[in-house]
Amino acid sequence: MIEPTRLFDIPYYQKEKYPKQDSLVTKVNGTWTPFSTDEFIQNSAKMSYGFMAMGLVKGDAIATISSNNRHEWNFADIGMLQIGVLHVPVYPTISDADYQFIFNDAGVKYVFVSDEALYKRVKEIVKNIPAIKQVYTFNQVAGAAHWSEVLQLGEKNPQPEKLEELKKAVTPSDIATLIYTSGTTGTPKGVMLSHNNIVSNLIASHPYVPISSTGKALSFLPLCHIYERMLNYLYQYSGISIYYAESIDTIGDNLREVKPNVFVAVPRVIEKIFDKIIATGNKLTGIKKFLFFWAVGIGSQYEHYGANGWWYKMRLNIARKLVFSKWAAAVGGNLELVVSGGAALQPRLARIFWAAQIPILEGYGLTETSPVIAVNTLEPNSAHFGTVGPILPGVIVKIAEDGEILCKGPNVMQGYYKRPDSTAEAIDAEGWFHTGDIGVMVDGRFLKITDRKKALLKTSGGKYIAPQPIENKMKESRYIEQIMVVGDGQKFAGALIVPKFAELEPWAKAQNITYSSKEELIQNKAVLELYRSVIDKYNLNFGHVEQVKKFELLVKEWNVADGETTPKLDLKRKVIMEKYKASVDKIYHNHEE
Repeated sequence: MIEPTRLFDIPYYQKEKYPKQDSLVTKVNGTWTPFSTDEFIQNSAKMSYGFMAMGLVKGDAIATISSNNRHEWNFADIGMLQIGVLHVPVYPTISDADYQFIFNDAGVKYVFVSDEALYKRVKEIVKNIPAIKQVYTFNQVAGAAHWSEVLQLGEKNPQPEKLEELKKAVTPSDIATLIYTSGTTGTPKGVMLSHNNIVSNLIASHPYVPISSTGKALSFLPLCHIYERMLNYLYQYSGISIYYAESIDTIGDNLREVKPNVFVAVPRVIEKIFDKIIATGNKLTGIKKFLFFWAVGIGSQYEHYGANGWWYKMRLNIARKLVFSKWAAAVGGNLELVVSGGAALQPRLARIFWAAQIPILEGYGLTETSPVIAVNTLEPNSAHFGTVGPILPGVIVKIAEDGEILCKGPNVMQGYYKRPDSTAEAIDAEGWFHTGDIGVMVDGRFLKITDRKKALLKTSGGKYIAPQPIENKMKESRYIEQIMVVGDGQKFAGALIVPKFAELEPWAKAQNITYSSKEELIQNKAVLELYRSVIDKYNLNFGHVEQVKKFELLVKEWNVADGETTPKLDLKRKVIMEKYKASVDKIYHNHEE
């Protein structure tokens, strides 16, 4: 078979090159249940027949909202795409107002949801949207239409010849999906991605995921996000079996059960995995504890390509044998590759995991770029800590005069749906997509992201501060869960900090600090001194104007449900500034530099 040019070509490509008994695997009632390549193709065709019988035609839209990844999502996805129906995958954690906007904006006719909670929520919203004809569920929910009804409708109304005609009518340049970006401000915008946008990106990325067709991937980031979704197609294209984690909370157990060769993650997930490993180390005693943290220290100094020299290598081999080998076992024992994206990864974490022979490859991209623009790879001399790696083949990047990263290539979106104004803002007259990120090239080859263009703070003295590198560095502290640097229009940089209470509370106990609540704990003089010392330590990495002078500790972690972070866990700075105005005011009230 020729190379796929449309997304729905990929299962057929897999059938010809790597026919599998476990193409897609989901845990059903406690048992890992595989679906073969043939079953994938057959069920997708039945979904297409069902959609055709329901009167859906090219250009219509169907939304999916799933709180976990699953095989049914793929059947529905390919079922839509091969008849030209637009797939509108939506995050399960957005607001009701955003759901209503997206359904109306995209002209959604049917909605598929994963479970009862989402069904009840969406059912209320669609009462006000007459264009939506039905809400289906993937799980069995009392009183709800089940996705299998579409499958059965397709079984009763097979139209294979008609399906082939409709597939032929779908071109690589046709829009495959609308993905609404929540952004950190404003109304969601529908990113129009064509088949070619995504297919070109996965084929260009394919050599950098060198897992054999007998390998397994564990999938847990939401499939509604282009990052996990593109990799999902890449796994299918490569013949890698995809195992869908039960939930984000079961990743640890699922890693040990599935023993995957690869998974993709956002830095927050990697941080949580690392925190669990460190918590295990903290429970050790005596020589075992000493060796554990000695190994972590060795790992934090790791450099690529033997740059540390023979003495370091000898100590690293000891650390690997005595400590890091157990880490590999904890993530299944077969892990060859982890890809990190969506936000900046702490270089220290990357070093430690590489030292532990769990290579984490940091990459960079946006929904608008399908998504990969650059990625570190396992190729010789193609990884550099603190950068997002070399530019992907076929993609062109240039740095504008103001430092913004501009991009061209077959992966760049067709535009924002019904938003020519926003499209013209994002893609200039010469065809360059403006990413909104500030960056530099390191050694003329590796892209380094330094900040978001709009996130830059300007002090009252006219100095610019890029908060993200400061936040990323400060988060290396075991005592900091979340941090947001503030200071726009002020004399100096300050910070709102959410402590990592899992570390702070044992510390307080060891210091014989008594408290009745977290609120009381964060006001304790010794605790404030601890955080002052942490801030002072990391401030040494930054220039005078960038150093955090004052801070306020907060009790509650920022989250998606309260609108303080995006589904990708990026901070919504404006929202946090408004919610915690009193805390920000305290930082600057009567303070002089």
